[in-house]
Amino acid sequence: MVGPAGAAPARFSFNIPAKPRSEALIDIGVQARVTLGGASSCPGRSEAVVGTLTLRQALKAVTAGAPCRFEILDNDTVSIRSATRAKPPIIAQPPTALAPALDSVIVTATKRPTRLGDAAGAVSVIRAERLHDNSAIDTTSISQQTAGFITTNLGAARNKIMLRGLSDGTFTGRTQQTVGTYLDNIPLTYNAPDPDLRLIDVDRVEILRGPQGALYGGGSLSGVYRIVSGKPVLNAWLGSVQVGVAATESGSPSSRLEAVLNMPLAADRAAVRLAGYSDVDGGYVDDVNLRLANVDRTTRAGGRAALSVTIDPNWSILVSGARQDLHATDSQYTIPGLGGQKRANQVRETHDNILQEGAVTITGAGEWGRFVSSTGYVRHRFASRFDATAALNGVSSASIDVGLFDEASRARLLVEDAVLSSPDTDRFRWLVGLYGLGSLEDSDGELRARTYYDPSRLIYLEARRDRRRELAVYGETAYDLGGGWTASLGGRAFRSQVHTISRVEAPAPGQSRDMDRRAHFTGVSPKISLQRTWSGGLFYLLTSQGYRSGGFNSGGLAAPSARRAAFKPDHLRNYEIGGSARQWDGRIALRTALFHDVWTDIQTDQYLSSGLSYTANVGDGRNTGLEIEATVLAAPGLTFDANALFNRPRLSKVDPNFASAAQSELPGVPDVSAGAMMRYERNLAANRRLVLITELEYVGQSRLTFDRRFSPSMGGYVTGRLSAELATRDWSGTLAVTNPANASSDTFAYGNPFSFGQVRQVTPLRPRTWSLVISRAF
Repeated sequence: MVGPAGAAPARFSFNIPAKPRSEALIDIGVQARVTLGGASSCPGRSEAVVGTLTLRQALKAVTAGAPCRFEILDNDTVSIRSATRAKPPIIAQPPTALAPALDSVIVTATKRPTRLGDAAGAVSVIRAERLHDNSAIDTTSISQQTAGFITTNLGAARNKIMLRGLSDGTFTGRTQQTVGTYLDNIPLTYNAPDPDLRLIDVDRVEILRGPQGALYGGGSLSGVYRIVSGKPVLNAWLGSVQVGVAATESGSPSSRLEAVLNMPLAADRAAVRLAGYSDVDGGYVDDVNLRLANVDRTTRAGGRAALSVTIDPNWSILVSGARQDLHATDSQYTIPGLGGQKRANQVRETHDNILQEGAVTITGAGEWGRFVSSTGYVRHRFASRFDATAALNGVSSASIDVGLFDEASRARLLVEDAVLSSPDTDRFRWLVGLYGLGSLEDSDGELRARTYYDPSRLIYLEARRDRRRELAVYGETAYDLGGGWTASLGGRAFRSQVHTISRVEAPAPGQSRDMDRRAHFTGVSPKISLQRTWSGGLFYLLTSQGYRSGGFNSGGLAAPSARRAAFKPDHLRNYEIGGSARQWDGRIALRTALFHDVWTDIQTDQYLSSGLSYTANVGDGRNTGLEIEATVLAAPGLTFDANALFNRPRLSKVDPNFASAAQSELPGVPDVSAGAMMRYERNLAANRRLVLITELEYVGQSRLTFDRRFSPSMGGYVTGRLSAELATRDWSGTLAVTNPANASSDTFAYGNPFSFGQVRQVTPLRPRTWSLVISRAF
């Protein structure tokens, strides 16, 4: 591995039989625990590589006599490319060769570098090349590229992510998110909406489904959405610039600007990587009452910086930071009765979201195993305004001209996650982690009304502070039984504490009050799996459990009743059978999983008739489903991808407080969702390439809430994207159209809680949008 001159390079135990070079290179990446890219550019067959060798020695043995070469970029990254290419890979530049099959990707979300096709569990990876092809720049862009990944559509940085049909509702409040959002090894949120971090200079996106307590100390209930950022590359100057413009039918224009720069600081020792961006998403909703057009404009600006230092061949340190500022001038729901993309509000419903993250990651590896310590600090501030006129007129005896509700949250998270794992070549392997979280969230909610007699009448004011402490020990063991069989046992043992202080001022007929309550929660969430691997695939059986801590309610014009004063923890038990297969020399890759989930005491964030929120346990749920992902490399330059989820998320037992939800499905998650993509690449004259992409996404019908009385059906639509890219070695230009059929179907979002149930609200798809993106790599 790379290191200062004179230092002894790390040695690893390799046991790789004779096989195709691309397969052997992937095995080297797995056994040496490094990220290895471009293996498909090394054709031919390799001799067996067995023994204790350095990474460089193993790579030389496999690539000897092959028309390819390798470059060790840093302690964790190796690049393989054709020997005919004189210039190193360029940031954001798409590949010129036929894309490798799914199983040639190394997954690190499993805490052990693992070939994707050999990972027991439902894991998906979206690589940088695929993100480039689809112009995927945010969380919403991911949904059509992987099975069962659903997001709400409230607006940028207001959304929730749901996996495998496990939805606790559209509203975001006190409950921990069911899906953990990670930037590298650091969780970005606890109970806040997804920050919608811009996907700039991203190496890949990894998605793990099901409870992940055995691998993540945060104990994500239904899965993990992990963004793996591009890391600094030693000894190389690299960069890219990208400019984009877009036009939306009946909307205002959009624009996009981004840049990436990689700079070496010290030969073989240090490098820095910088990324920055500024986006404008034009609005398309008109407010007829305010007499304003295209009110829902969103701006997003931010960047990321990382410094990588190689201490010696075995140890390295990465210091990184990110910031994103997002501002939405209004929300994006409409009122169907007004016709077209229109609504009629008294005020603009703005949203501001600022995320700051810093992390220090220390990595060490050798014959003894691997150690990774990740320490992170996150500051997340977000604020929203809602038009509360309709709700206040419903509960007030006086006529209200304008009602305003302003809410703001300031969350600070300090996280430590340390993982020690054994060598991967041992028959008995283990991984143990220690996770600590300390969080402090200050949240304010203010409800005011303007009347004829009082221009700023206070209705409700709450100042609340939530302090959380969480400590968890987690891990997993694996034992090779022989014949390709492996048994694994893991789990997470945890203790969490919550301390909530609230002060409410609510003039009569409301109730002013104070609250100061504490609680602690402990438990163990186990995981057991059995898998068999062979040269053509994998079969596994798995069961795991997830858990979310409880908490307290403090909001409302009146004090919460005894049954609503607190909400209980909820539990998820997951059972699944799955597998993957590789055929036709890896040109066909298939992953499928059949699962059954039992969800007890489902936590859900809901709204009172006043529009103020609370959290409750709605009851128990069940979901049985089948998910499928497939890639077919049909011919040189022609690739087909498809994914689908078939499931039945239902409530099986309803809490008496939610009697109207009896026999209801879980909200916002359709029984069927699917996506497909066709990619065709053709080489033209003068080193130019033409890339054509066709994408389709189907979202089945679902309902917005647990209560059928106020929950019309939504979804049941098809949308897509068409694009054509012309690229040279350094330049590329892409012309695309999204939602080409200009569908206006209702998506999963509630709009405004203060008028929900009184006025029909629809959040349509963004109208047909044409875009042009030009990029330059150097």
